[in-house]
Amino acid sequence: MSAVLVFVDQPSAHGGAAALPQSTQELLALARAVGEPVVVLAGPLSGEVLTALGAHGASRIYQCEQSELFEYLVAPKADFLTHVAAQLQPAAVLLENSAECKEIAARVGIALSAGVISDAVGLDAGLNVQKSVLAGSYTVTARATTATAVITVKPHSVHAEEAAVPALPEVEVVSVIFGPASLAARIIDRTGKPASGRPELTEARIVVAGGRGMEGNFGPVEELADVLGAAVGASRAATDAGWIEHSAQVGQTGKTVSPQLYISAGISGAIQQKSGMQTSKVIVAVNRDAESPVFDIADFGIVGDLFTVLPQATEEIKRRKG
Repeated sequence: MSAVLVFVDQPSAHGGAAALPQSTQELLALARAVGEPVVVLAGPLSGEVLTALGAHGASRIYQCEQSELFEYLVAPKADFLTHVAAQLQPAAVLLENSAECKEIAARVGIALSAGVISDAVGLDAGLNVQKSVLAGSYTVTARATTATAVITVKPHSVHAEEAAVPALPEVEVVSVIFGPASLAARIIDRTGKPASGRPELTEARIVVAGGRGMEGNFGPVEELADVLGAAVGASRAATDAGWIEHSAQVGQTGKTVSPQLYISAGISGAIQQKSGMQTSKVIVAVNRDAESPVFDIADFGIVGDLFTVLPQATEEIKRRKG
């Protein structure tokens, strides 16, 4: 069985189930389906992380926590992943579809002379990749013609579940020599994101999102999200206007979400937004314009003033929760 590398960026370890992000679980599920899952771990390896990786089928772990991985931009991480890939000659290398991982994938592809495919939503045993294109309007099939394929996978494209038989991963600590070019850009400062008490947007079971119709006031969206235990999302128009941070953007140039419930408030539902949330299980739309495209994809639609509808929903939920 050919090795399939799964790159995991774990700058800090957290105990319990949270030690393994949902995106990593999905990548490991995909790797199990097409080959032998081998984890390339940038960061510390706690007992909880080791157990979680084994539970999801990782047979081997190549670990490195050299300071250069976290003190510089992505080049050292790409060097680390390339080092392991060159040694193992895997059939595929799987990464998240984030901006940072896409850059790592590109650098690894150049170093290995390997084909790179981004925005994947599926992968079969023959390494044929289902790829989402044109803002999610079409799914095409692509295949790298090189011995190794480097693939970034969109979140929530694969059902994540533990392996039927947990593995006992072998661990090998890797030492990498980084060239001067990889250490050309140092990170000199980090600013932590303020804790909101809400779940991570890409992993939330419920998302309440606001758009241009919020007119700069995200209070009703945040209040409804808090009573539901939901994450707060936004359209590009809202983030570009500065009403909410860009990390909340859902859509083609933002984050992809696939919650059990997605509440869209004051968002038109154009293709930019649709591509990031159309796989949500239930979509509820609130908009004053009855002709808004969002109603074409919504399971339930409310034509009305969101500044009336959302507070009413919040109060009713509070009442029922007692």
